Amino acid sequence: MAEKNEHACTLDKIISLCKRRGFVYQASEIYGGQAGAWDYGPLGVDFKRNIQNAWWHYMTQLRDDVVGLDSAIFQHHKTWEASGHVAHFSDPMIDCTECKARFRADQLIEDFIKNHPDKDPGKPVDTMSHEEMKAFIDANINCPTCGSKERKYTAVREFNLMFKTYQGPIADESHLIYLRPETCQGIFTDFKNIVQSNRMKLPFGVAQVGKSFRNEIIFKNFIFRTCEFEQMEMEYFCKPGTDDDIFENWRKYRWAFYIKYGIAEKNLAWHHHDKLAHYAKDAYDIQYNFPIGFEEIEGIHNRTDFDLSQHTKVSGKDMSYIDQDDGNKTYTPYVIETSAGLNRNFLAFLCEAYEEENVGKDGKDDYRTVLHLHPKLSPITVAVLPLMKKDGLAEKAKEIQHMLKEEFVTDYDQSGTVGKRYRRQDEVGTPFCVTVDYDTITEKAEDGSANPNFGTVTVRFRDSMEQERVALDNLVPFIQNAIRTWKPVVRG
Repeated sequence: MAEKNEHACTLDKIISLCKRRGFVYQASEIYGGQAGAWDYGPLGVDFKRNIQNAWWHYMTQLRDDVVGLDSAIFQHHKTWEASGHVAHFSDPMIDCTECKARFRADQLIEDFIKNHPDKDPGKPVDTMSHEEMKAFIDANINCPTCGSKERKYTAVREFNLMFKTYQGPIADESHLIYLRPETCQGIFTDFKNIVQSNRMKLPFGVAQVGKSFRNEIIFKNFIFRTCEFEQMEMEYFCKPGTDDDIFENWRKYRWAFYIKYGIAEKNLAWHHHDKLAHYAKDAYDIQYNFPIGFEEIEGIHNRTDFDLSQHTKVSGKDMSYIDQDDGNKTYTPYVIETSAGLNRNFLAFLCEAYEEENVGKDGKDDYRTVLHLHPKLSPITVAVLPLMKKDGLAEKAKEIQHMLKEEFVTDYDQSGTVGKRYRRQDEVGTPFCVTVDYDTITEKAEDGSANPNFGTVTVRFRDSMEQERVALDNLVPFIQNAIRTWKPVVRG
């Protein structure tokens, strides 16, 4: 058996770091916490926004064929009838009759198989019928909550994941409304508006970032599965017959995003869907190797013309496209979708960046906790540290921080030794520390000669811990260039 690495990244360590350093807190913690809900703290909100901005830059600014949208959370209830969510958006649920614990039947089986590979049911779990799931659970799985070996479970039944409420003072079916379970339907219902108002020609995409809500059966693994989350979705409309090639191009493009922002390729994997959703022609997930194993962080789907056709059928409004570049042919576009979870990206980038690195010398252990985040994702870009609080160093450091604020998110820290301050910044992923010392403010050396380091500061690099003396006049472009040329840390 392989020796356990006590310095490896675990989910418990990530959760502890997130609370300790202000990335993520349990929602309503003073009341015992709200299941499936999390608050993003001072560092977490900037980190999450940076991931969103990186995605938006990559998906819209770098492309000429993708525009943006911010559609409403509340859509007409018929939107969800047309999309199939009312009829199909559900998970298989099963209860233990002994302790009343409730589980997703498919995940119960998948978790069991991970620990008991010899008990493979012989077919992909997502292709099993309710009866097959029930039979496998009855034959193999003791209740994970109460441990009962009697295996007294209810039948497997479907549980619809949409939150529903009523708009206005009357609680009847005519006022029924849902919290959206995905952001993409607003893109589909606005398709004609976007084509007409922006003179869009196929192929083109519409990108959107926003909150979605799912009434999950169970919540687990920190922010990985929650009832309230944010999606980064893009729907790419194209001519039928061109969809297969476009699908493959988007698969490559989205894979490259994660590589660009620092995730090692060995920690990514493709998962092909054996059982397709009712709308899909083909579907892949990009999975990341979390401490809990490979799990989905993004789905890439060929949705065919299902959505626009359904909205045409239910609304009575024509959602077809007139192709002026092809003899004014009229057809309903196919759609290639990329759908990434912002919260899951948050967790994946944290896990990828986390390291307990031994920086000890002469055979002595000295571990530092460091987040090797891409500088464009780091919640703090530059920390300014005066060597001492006295002799005008603190005032000069504040002046330099103010100068840097125009270009970067900064932090100022004068508490403790410089070494301890470096470690604090390493732990939250700050890529650059600027140290202000006596050379920075001293024009002449003790012998009266000019001080060659006057007007300079020390820039310390998080990943290598190397330091470089930089003139204040060149500090901003120096850091900007270091961000542009940053390379991920290669670890074993």
